[in-house]
Amino acid sequence: MMQLANRFLAGTLLAVLAGAASSQAPAPALTRTVVARGDVSVPGREAVAARVDIAPGGVSGWHTHPGDEISVVSEGEVVLMVAGQAPRKVVAGEGFVIPAGVVHNARNEGTSPTRLVGVYVVEKGKPLASPASAPAP
Repeated sequence: MMQLANRFLAGTLLAVLAGAASSQAPAPALTRTVVARGDVSVPGREAVAARVDIAPGGVSGWHTHPGDEISVVSEGEVVLMVAGQAPRKVVAGEGFVIPAGVVHNARNEGTSPTRLVGVYVVEKGKPLASPASAPAP
C-alpha cells in the first residue's frame, strides 16, 4: 500500500513540475491568426487575411511567402527588413507590400505589442510562411 502511495505521490509531483515548466515556456514572438480565407480571380491562388501580433522585443525571423503580402500596422510599430533594402520603421497607420518569395524579417523594438493586418495572395496548398536564411549584407 505504501509503495502505491509513493508512486502516486511521485507521479503527481512529476505532473505538477511538468505543468509548471510548460507554463514557464516563452510565448512565441509572432503569432498569425487567420480571420478569412477565400478564392481570388487568379487560378490556383487564394487570399488569406490574418491578424499578426509581434511581442515587444519580438522578431518574426527571416522568411518568405508563396505570394504577395500586403500589410498595415494597426497598433505599435515595427522595423521591417527586406533583402536588398535598408531597414525601415513602419508605424501605426502605415503599410507595406512584400512581393512573393522576397526574404524579409520584422522586429518590434518597442515596449508594447505590435499588431498588423496582413493580406496574403498566395498559392493554394502551400504554407503561408516558410523560414529563410538571412540575406548577405
